[in-house]
Amino acid sequence: MSESSRDTVSGAGWGSAEPGSYKRLLPHRIEKLHWLDPRTMWPARNGVLASWFGDPTGVTRGRRVAQRAAAGAPADKVIRREDPDRFSFLVIGDTGEGDEPQYAVVPGLLKAGQDTRFAILASDVIYPAGGIDDYGSKFFRPYQDYRAPIYAIPGNHDWYEDLDGFMRVFCDDAPPLPPGPAPRPLTRAWLRSLLWHRSKPADEQRLAEARKLRSAPEQRAVQPGPYWAIDAGPVRIIGIDTGLLGTLDAEQGAWLREVSRDPRPKILITGQPLYVDGEHRPCAIEGGGTVDEIVRDPRHRYVAAVGGDIHNYQRYPVRVDGDRTVQYVVAGGGGAFMHATHTIARVDVANVTEEEFRCYPLRGDSLAFYSGLYGRRLRLRRFFTLTEDEATTVVADRLGITPARAPSPAARVTRRTRLVASLLGAGRRPDRTARFRLPVRKIYTQLFSPGSATYSPPFFKSFLRLDVSPEAVRLRCFAATGSRAQEVDPPVEDEVVIPLA
Repeated sequence: MSESSRDTVSGAGWGSAEPGSYKRLLPHRIEKLHWLDPRTMWPARNGVLASWFGDPTGVTRGRRVAQRAAAGAPADKVIRREDPDRFSFLVIGDTGEGDEPQYAVVPGLLKAGQDTRFAILASDVIYPAGGIDDYGSKFFRPYQDYRAPIYAIPGNHDWYEDLDGFMRVFCDDAPPLPPGPAPRPLTRAWLRSLLWHRSKPADEQRLAEARKLRSAPEQRAVQPGPYWAIDAGPVRIIGIDTGLLGTLDAEQGAWLREVSRDPRPKILITGQPLYVDGEHRPCAIEGGGTVDEIVRDPRHRYVAAVGGDIHNYQRYPVRVDGDRTVQYVVAGGGGAFMHATHTIARVDVANVTEEEFRCYPLRGDSLAFYSGLYGRRLRLRRFFTLTEDEATTVVADRLGITPARAPSPAARVTRRTRLVASLLGAGRRPDRTARFRLPVRKIYTQLFSPGSATYSPPFFKSFLRLDVSPEAVRLRCFAATGSRAQEVDPPVEDEVVIPLA
């Protein structure tokens, strides 16, 4: 097995001399997203409108589910597969930007997942707004050589066109929803409807050509709606749709409670993680209760909850009931721009300590990545750019932790490295420079983070492989750096065995 970022600097993909073969997979023309461009921001406005004028996602989702039921989808929304007691599947989160980082995941994914029975896309299948015409280059083409079915749950970006593209591709050509009742004039809903972004008709010829790329019988998958359950071997996998603002409507909440009563061990796949960046986000259900209350209930036998939306890998082993542990995982590294990990404070949440917490990229690699990014952007490379060893050393110093990969003994914490780390929010430690921090977290995510997608390795992308048996689930996070060495033998950045007893 190849070295990982926890072993060596080269294992993280730094300084690689040979780029990967993913470049041969790229389309001739790549449309790179520029999120400060009004042509990109305006179609993605529905999330802001929902937060201002009320979220219509629950009503729209209910109409979608009713439409699928009328078309013959199973009432319980359960996909019953004929998998053996021992099988494997993949989880890939936040994939669809259609550029080099997304395609760089593919060779390693095909290598590590060649014997898997199916894959699940967890959140934000298509950026920027879930458009049907983007599925060719951002779904069908990159995964054309994956010879098994792919299921998906939508993220907030897939909802920016009311889920029309998602339902068309994953739900057996579900037609667009007819217009709903017109809102009363001069209400919040009326104001929202005036500005709401709606999908445009699909280019049917373009879609038909794209579908040919994944047209083999063994690749076919039809799911009953935007949320579902899969009975596979000894486990039940449940996928929920958290919509635009990260909540569940009452109808979906009632369904989740019902399907969770099945006696099998369960794995939750959710559009937004329940633990992330050292914080608990339990996911509210309309009418009362939370998703995490359902997960924690020992009668429901959940062993893991995997969420997308945040574009990196994190794992929190939370003890929820005596000796019972649920593995809460963030798995959003499937191709979209990278969210920083160096801004995560020293972890102490739900009795999970820094020693038990895992993330990828490592905090030091994240800081080195962003320091180089700002050095290029601001044309201050000599000041901003930190070596991997310098970044690892200063992050460890600020957080008071032992780094997962030991830096060079020559690396020292200096005034410059402290200042750069503070400006880029490393560890979120309050200090005198805090008011001058550059945008890396929330503001950067909303405005600038999509520009952090670089087009040369290392990319710090990842995907999960879960090996299921009657006794346990083995969960591994594989890295995709864009380097040839990690394509040939994808490194494992984290691994845990989850008992099913």
